[in-house]
Amino acid sequence: MQSAVAAAVAEAHRREWGFVLAATVRVTRDIDLAEECVQDAYASALRVWAERGVPATPAAWLTTTARNRALDLLRRDSTWRRIMPMVVEDDVVDEPSFDGDEIPDDRLRLICTCCHPAIAPEARVALTLRLVCGLTTAEVARAFLVSESTMAARITRAKKKIAAAGIPYRVPPAAELPARIDAVLSVVHLVFSTGHTAPVGDRLRRGDLVERSLDLTRILRSLLPTDPDVAGLLALILLTDARRATRVDGDGQLVLLADQDRTRWDRAEIAEGIALVHEALQRRPPGRFALQAAIAAVHAEAPSWADTDWRELVGLYDVLSDVWPSPVVTLNRAVAVGFACGPAAGLAELDALADEPLLATYAYLAASRADFLRRLGRIDEARIAYEEAIALTDNDVERGFLEGRLASLTLSG
Repeated sequence: MQSAVAAAVAEAHRREWGFVLAATVRVTRDIDLAEECVQDAYASALRVWAERGVPATPAAWLTTTARNRALDLLRRDSTWRRIMPMVVEDDVVDEPSFDGDEIPDDRLRLICTCCHPAIAPEARVALTLRLVCGLTTAEVARAFLVSESTMAARITRAKKKIAAAGIPYRVPPAAELPARIDAVLSVVHLVFSTGHTAPVGDRLRRGDLVERSLDLTRILRSLLPTDPDVAGLLALILLTDARRATRVDGDGQLVLLADQDRTRWDRAEIAEGIALVHEALQRRPPGRFALQAAIAAVHAEAPSWADTDWRELVGLYDVLSDVWPSPVVTLNRAVAVGFACGPAAGLAELDALADEPLLATYAYLAASRADFLRRLGRIDEARIAYEEAIALTDNDVERGFLEGRLASLTLSG
């Protein structure tokens, strides 16, 4: 029973954290206090659910518990008189409804608060991943390729800035939203990236984060239906996640793009994504999300791996590098060069990134080098590169794949 309750609480944390925290911040207008109350609610769930059973609607139970705890604390504090006029709902019902737009709007309020222009750009995305998605500081740090201590300090500073500057908890008016949209889209993109390939754990994909990012992007699309960046991000998510059913086999083992059964890809999502790509690319110059979606579209439209137009992909990465310079974009371009011009050319491009500090602990650089070295028959060097990639990989599914490749080198050697 205890293990079943613990599993239910863990699942509720993965799926409902952002819902519960956003609804609680709506009452407290204080992020730290809301976090404390939500953490208390999850701790209470472990005890109460063991006694009474898991409720039919865990999100409602957790939200009610967290908000009631927040109201109790506020009533005891002198700030209650200041906060009370701003509280949207005077009473917290036992079973709040999560139908319609209430919860998505709460999450969007929280994202817009975290993405306020007064907060440093590098802190906006990190803070939202931490608060809206419930990612640990370590997971957020891996997404940004920085140390955990650096990320912890960044998140703390951002939360203090929200309190000190009195940043309002609201969706900005339509006239203000475009100015903040890039930071908001960056948040949603990293939420999706973290869900598409989880930085840690025993699952390759975290469906809760993927679904959350898709929901948020569709909300933004409804608010800004003509914004090409929103269209581009929605296209990127659809085209990338259309492959979800084929990314692991029946045993949970990683399946590379080259080996996936393309007949099982979600063709409805691909069709919607490609239409959005055409819309997003109409802006000149195209935005980074439109270009990333165009890259995903090349893969989605190729009948097979052998039919992939790698030279077109190299060209798209060249344009993306101009629009959005990034070591990761340069790495991806190098991989495309390796398939367009041969593994030796790709390896040369990768070796040029050896001194890039942001890629020093990036497992995909070592894994890409290992693959090209393997293809070139340089087995001893490939073995070292695979060992490096394994040491840098915290996702069990990816690590298992790399260990299999290393073992195959040992057997063939």
